[in-house]
Amino acid sequence: MELLWADAATAPHAGGVLVIDDSGDRKDGTATAHVGRQWLGRYGKTDNAVVTVTTLWADERLYYPLHAVPYTPAHHFAGGRSDPAFRTKWRIAAQLAGRARAAGFPFRAAVADGAYGDLDDFRCERHAVGVPFVMAVKRRRGVWAYGDQARTPVDAAREPAWGGPGEPGAWTPVVRTFRDGHSATWWATDATLGFWGPDGTTRLVVATTDPATLPEKATWYLATDLPRPGGPRAVESPYPPAGLAEVVRIYGIRNWIEQGYKQVKDELGWADFQVRSDVAIRRHQTLVTCAFTFCWEAWSPDREPENTSAEGTTAGERGARTGSSTPTTVLAQGDSRRPQLADPRGRAATLVAGLVQRAPAVRAPGPDRRGHHRTGPQPLLPDLTNHR
Repeated sequence: MELLWADAATAPHAGGVLVIDDSGDRKDGTATAHVGRQWLGRYGKTDNAVVTVTTLWADERLYYPLHAVPYTPAHHFAGGRSDPAFRTKWRIAAQLAGRARAAGFPFRAAVADGAYGDLDDFRCERHAVGVPFVMAVKRRRGVWAYGDQARTPVDAAREPAWGGPGEPGAWTPVVRTFRDGHSATWWATDATLGFWGPDGTTRLVVATTDPATLPEKATWYLATDLPRPGGPRAVESPYPPAGLAEVVRIYGIRNWIEQGYKQVKDELGWADFQVRSDVAIRRHQTLVTCAFTFCWEAWSPDREPENTSAEGTTAGERGARTGSSTPTTVLAQGDSRRPQLADPRGRAATLVAGLVQRAPAVRAPGPDRRGHHRTGPQPLLPDLTNHR
């Protein structure tokens, strides 16, 4: 499903990112489509579940769901993982990124956590579809090298010189400004790991609060194919160069996933479907996504839009802070500490009509159901559909 933008003011701009993630929801039994024992990140264990690969457009102001495709485990196919119809989660994600690009959604790069960033094939697929990436890799992830040269990202991060804030050496200060107004200084550098380097096809960018200790929960190891400004690849690369501050900013936008998007979907009943077929599951997810966008109306029915002009405005990773209340057409309103959703006004009928047009024909009741005399579904009012 591709949602529509209310007007030009709500349309995405090239400074946004495409966030790739998957959502795992526990389900009992074996009759539900796509169900199987799979790793569930939110629970930290393997369980019987349905996993859906999702893409999300986001910038510092708002976030907007684009696509959702359930992943089908290999045991559902006659040929298992070698079956031509089988697709891994990373391949589904790669195809969704291509669909987002083909649909005209501009974004600076695709971002994902280490579950995708550690996959070499996934990064190669990004090159194939022309989508740049900024993806996390695990701190202990290795790259191919001779035995005595084997290293990990954390080893590479210890090599750049660091003499403290007064003598940062190879580290560059990066100020991150958050939605609630507070800011924090991180430090970033280009590191070298095997074929990954400042001017390689893939860069390894390390961002941390403390280069001396590299705290595990406050250090990012990021693989990106965005070239370094002033480097030899800046001329030949199809993507504009990105400095250390921009790479950190791009990945920081991914926090919408962990701090708002999943929680809102759960509140709207994303995992609460009582259906088993593939079509029914996808329809349920589409309806939840529609409801997700409609939440904007409930959030700000009477608020005045905030001013996002250059004067008096400071952009942060989780939204813009403004010093003026002059009304504009931008959707990010007020200095809310909650995630903000795109305005679907005027699009509800179009979205509902799309669901109606793709609905399957009503089947005649089978012998075991003819005695139930169940009333068939009533057609929607003409104003809600494209049928006249």
